[in-house]
Amino acid sequence: MECTVSWTGLSASTGSSSGMTFLAETGSGHTLVMDGAPDEAKPENGGANLAPRPMETVLAGTGGCTAYDVVLILKRGRHDVRGCSVKLSSERAAQDPKVFTKIHMHFVLTGKDLAAGAVERAIAMSHDKYCSATIMLGKTAEITTSFELLEI
Repeated sequence: MECTVSWTGLSASTGSSSGMTFLAETGSGHTLVMDGAPDEAKPENGGANLAPRPMETVLAGTGGCTAYDVVLILKRGRHDVRGCSVKLSSERAAQDPKVFTKIHMHFVLTGKDLAAGAVERAIAMSHDKYCSATIMLGKTAEITTSFELLEI
């Protein structure tokens, strides 16, 4: 897997090279823009709030990774899953490096006759065996999960 991240160098407000916007080009041919938060104390160090923060993209990628697993595991088990969303909330360390220290994932699954046990098992399998991002972040963060089922 490869990815190239390049600083665009441009500030949205001035057009100068003081911005903190980055463009990621993935090995699969997709692009992702990232930006920093504005820093009123030191504007030259801040972003322009044009795109997600890099750590937000880590959190989003983790949600995508585990949701992918959960849906795939349920489909392979021939469960009638029709929708899956996961809301992630996190806490980070106060000091650098500001790693994630807590992450909670709340899954909402929609389907027909979905068994709570099957969903619980799929989430556990993702977190214990398949989701690289969750397993990696679990080295620094306490990861908890919950779920709800919506019947179609």
